[in-house]
Amino acid sequence: MSFLDLNRINVFYSDVQILRDVTMEVMKGEIVSLVGANASGKSTTINAICGLLAVASGEIRFLGKRIENAELHEIARMGIVQIPEGRRLFPHMSVYENLRMGAYAPRARDFEAQSLQEVYELFPVLKERANQMAVTLSGGEQQMVAIGRGLMARPEMLIMDEPSLGIAPILVKEIFERIAQINKKGTTLLLVEQDVALSLRLSDRGYVLENGIIILEGSAKELLMNPRIRESYLGM
Repeated sequence: MSFLDLNRINVFYSDVQILRDVTMEVMKGEIVSLVGANASGKSTTINAICGLLAVASGEIRFLGKRIENAELHEIARMGIVQIPEGRRLFPHMSVYENLRMGAYAPRARDFEAQSLQEVYELFPVLKERANQMAVTLSGGEQQMVAIGRGLMARPEMLIMDEPSLGIAPILVKEIFERIAQINKKGTTLLLVEQDVALSLRLSDRGYVLENGIIILEGSAKELLMNPRIRESYLGM
């Protein structure tokens, strides 16, 4: 059974249609990439999944249950957690305090100490900087905090929006290695990423959005070899 199913969803901003009959699925244990140019509808798609935007028509199901237009907290309680673009940390709170904010949900509270230890094992630098204000961290370290905060919620599924944005290349490599580790430990991932090659190399499958429409889908390997992808997104 699919973990997550989108069936012909349509989303509008005021009178402007952004998504048109978007259909996609994510299976348990996968990493799936959603790629496309700026303003193609990627962030709109994941915000609709997470309950941040209204769905005009179509269905979104998580673990078989319809969630389109459900309350944000209800979707989070089911185990869908988004790591937002721009990280959105509390800048004048410590690393430790930011991480603890992720364990607010009932499903996570009883595991707070265990989750914190797991985050520190994944990102040892965060343990070293536990008492440091988030605003003083580098972009890459802030992204680690954002991912760690998401993991503190004990997610069934992580949705990551542009995890490489504004990060030095050497830390991008480290963060994507950690994303792979998170997946190997059993967390399903939906990845929206500006670096199409990097994203697809990490993924099992992918979907390509253009102007709010899914124009291509397939295995990550197939998409990396697709002439349209190579020309439009990889500069080949």
